[in-house]
Amino acid sequence: MEVSFATEKGKSPECDLKMLTGWTQKLLGASQEACNAYQKMRGDKAIQNPLAWTDDGFSFDQFDLLFFPGGHEKGVRQVIDSPVVHKLLLDYFPKTRKPSAKSIAAICHGVLAVSETIMPDGKSILHDVTTTTLPTTFEGTAYWGTRLFLGDYYKTYGAGSESVETSVKKRLDYPSKQYRSSLGTAPFVVQDEHYNYISGRFPADAALLGQKAITLVREACNVA
Repeated sequence: MEVSFATEKGKSPECDLKMLTGWTQKLLGASQEACNAYQKMRGDKAIQNPLAWTDDGFSFDQFDLLFFPGGHEKGVRQVIDSPVVHKLLLDYFPKTRKPSAKSIAAICHGVLAVSETIMPDGKSILHDVTTTTLPTTFEGTAYWGTRLFLGDYYKTYGAGSESVETSVKKRLDYPSKQYRSSLGTAPFVVQDEHYNYISGRFPADAALLGQKAITLVREACNVA
């Protein structure tokens, strides 16, 4: 399986350093295992020389699987709010309807990049899809628990902005039926029945989501 990275201008991406270094990593951030894996990944040529999604002729069609990572640091808005990413997703997402060789995985705030992609009729491309995302309870606990020393760090769109869960649910036709979640700490992912789309809530789900995403795309490619 070949992995590629894509950023807006083709600049090598970096993860949120607060989650990888210093006391914030020790108390709030990634596990040492995840930090080690990240450093190993940084040495790979694919992440050192990413594609640029703004290049002429760039298309998601060259990929069998798209993975939208999460993160609450405000830089993630570069993906969530990108009209270019939305245009590319408008073309790609319908192609994930089963049976298909195309798949999408998203976690945490990465789900917003998908849910905020709006079709000409005003509906989100996720309007009829089953999904999860970062629970409001988790987001609120992180924000209020660290507000005195990290400010609005855990609120991607600033203090007072709506939660990720609220933003995603309002894009669904029937939130009570389509939105799935868990407030437990055990890994939890949601896979849609009609589209090759799979989602997770927060870092504890990342490893399981990655495993299931690989299984999904391999099965999808064999069926299509």
